[in-house]
Amino acid sequence: MRLVIQRVLEASVKAEGKTVGSIGKGFLVFVGVGRDDTRETADKYLKKLLGLRIFEDENGKTNLSLKDVNGGLLLVSQFTLYANCRKGNRPSFTEAGDPVKAEELYEYMIREASRTVPKVQHGIFGADMKVSLVNDGPFTVTLDEHIL
Repeated sequence: MRLVIQRVLEASVKAEGKTVGSIGKGFLVFVGVGRDDTRETADKYLKKLLGLRIFEDENGKTNLSLKDVNGGLLLVSQFTLYANCRKGNRPSFTEAGDPVKAEELYEYMIREASRTVPKVQHGIFGADMKVSLVNDGPFTVTLDEHIL
């Protein structure tokens, strides 16, 4: 699994010209599912994501979590996080998860995050989407198998 987490002041995602998800202050998270990922993998990544303390406290230190700032969460599926560009100039996506399994894990993450985060929004799996954001910082964190 690979997550790209952006601390945002606002973010939205459109599909077919319609806004399907939007948040104010919070995290915009691009979610890539790999071939070997399971619900246990998703649980591990969600725990880390929701525990990240990357919002500033009253002293300007990154010490507050999403929950601490009552932030929103916008999850957007993005299989291209598994692009392998080692050979040639055309990326290979053979390390990305099977679309059926990947969609199930993406939907699972949405459901599980909704249990603890009051505002969870999301894109549409497999759709052509347009994502807009105002990155706060900018502050971007990546989580993948090399980190967890």
